[in-house]
Amino acid sequence: MQLFYNPDITESTTQFSFEKEESKHIVKVLRKTGGDILHITNGNGWLFTAEVTIPNINKCVVTIISKSKQQKHDYNLHLAVAPTKMNDRYEWFLEKATEIGIDSITPIMCDHSERKIIKPERFEKIMQSAMKQSLSCYMPKLNDAISFKDFISQEFTGDLFIAHCEETDRKSLKQQLKPKQNITILIGPEGDFSTKEIELAIKNKFIPVTLGETRLRTETAAIVACHSVAYTNE
Repeated sequence: MQLFYNPDITESTTQFSFEKEESKHIVKVLRKTGGDILHITNGNGWLFTAEVTIPNINKCVVTIISKSKQQKHDYNLHLAVAPTKMNDRYEWFLEKATEIGIDSITPIMCDHSERKIIKPERFEKIMQSAMKQSLSCYMPKLNDAISFKDFISQEFTGDLFIAHCEETDRKSLKQQLKPKQNITILIGPEGDFSTKEIELAIKNKFIPVTLGETRLRTETAAIVACHSVAYTNE
C-alpha cells in the first residue's frame, strides 16, 4: 500500500484535489487513472480510501469512498533534542524516530550547541515522508526551536528524564521506563549538557539517566531513547 498525506482532509470531506506537484506524481509517475484507488492520511489518525475521479496532472481530484481511524499507541513520547552540528544527522534522527513512533519533538538550544539555526520546513518534509513510508497515520508534532532554559521552565506532566554523560549518579533509562505513560526525555548536543543545565533539569524534577555503557552521538542517543520507550510499550 502506498500512503499519501494531506493535512486538510477531515472526517466530513467527500471530495478534494491534490496540489500540482503531487497530482503530477500520481498521474504521470504512478500512472493512476479514473477509478484507481488511493490511500490517504491527514496525519491525525485517519486513513481514507479514495477513488480517482479526475486524473489531471495539475489538479488530480479524488472522491472519498471510505475512512477508518488508526489506533494510536497508548503512551506519549516527547523528545527534546539539541540540533547536531551536521544537519543530516538530525534529519536522520527525525526520519527514524517518526518510523519508530514519536509524538512530539522540540529542538533545544543548549550551552554547548554548535548549531543555532534549523530549517523546520525541511524537517517537516522528512517527517512526512517517514510517516508515509512506515504506513502510520499519525504525524509527529515538530515544535519551534527553544532555548534549554525556556524549555525547562515549562509545565510538564508524566515522567521526566535527562540523558547525559557526566560521571554522576544516573539511573538506567530502560529500568526507569513504565508503559502507558507520558514521557519527556532531554538529549543534549555533541558537547553534552553543561553542568549548569543538568543541575537546572534536576531542580525541575528531571531524573538523570544513562542510555548504556558506551558514549553515543546525539542522534544515536535520541533513537535509543525512542526505541526504548516503544519497546517498553510493546
